[in-house]
Amino acid sequence: MHVIARPRSNRSGMDNKLTPTRVRVAYACAIAVDALQLIAGPLGWTGVDEALDVAAAVATSAAIGFHPLLLPTFVVEFLPIVDMAPTWTACVAIVIALRRRQQRIEGPPTDGPVIDV
Repeated sequence: MHVIARPRSNRSGMDNKLTPTRVRVAYACAIAVDALQLIAGPLGWTGVDEALDVAAAVATSAAIGFHPLLLPTFVVEFLPIVDMAPTWTACVAIVIALRRRQQRIEGPPTDGPVIDV
């Protein structure tokens, strides 16, 4: 008989489980950054958009965990016209949908050890 403890965290050591608070924080960050970029975009402030993109990538990764879709979103924000679209909000929505589907497939996490017979 083997006792196996299933890890519940990703490589960074952060728990992958989505909670309502994490989802709200990720959406709030993405919507705020998209709104600020829409407002600051026509002003032509050099570096402001890029700093907001870095902040959005770090904040959403901290809230919902890193996902590979965050990288193309970060890169796409450097394109002149595309950066006016709400790309962070769309990316957060897609990542949350993918994570929720993954959690449904995996089933509820077990808090105790799993006994493999």
